[in-house]
Amino acid sequence: MCGDKAYSSRRNRRYLRRRQIKHTIPEPKNQKVNRQRRGSRGGRPTGFDSTAYKRRNAVERCSRCSNVLKGSRAVATPYDKRAYVFHSTVTLAAIRLWLRY
Repeated sequence: MCGDKAYSSRRNRRYLRRRQIKHTIPEPKNQKVNRQRRGSRGGRPTGFDSTAYKRRNAVERCSRCSNVLKGSRAVATPYDKRAYVFHSTVTLAAIRLWLRY
């Protein structure tokens, strides 16, 4: 799991560690300074894989596509009771976007 610096709280990290989910979340400067100021009581530095964090960009670009689809009111607020009806609504919205470009 990759996350922004906003998700870098001890609580979030502890939650992920307890469930054995590997995570890549950068540590904000203020947290790093506070941890180092505490010395040995501050704990170990967080594990951070910069190459995995850079791959997060592809996912964010993909989520932009879904945000464009949510420009359609029917997709943004699904009023459909059945999944196949909502699927057709999303398909129609995608076709409309495709024809526009």
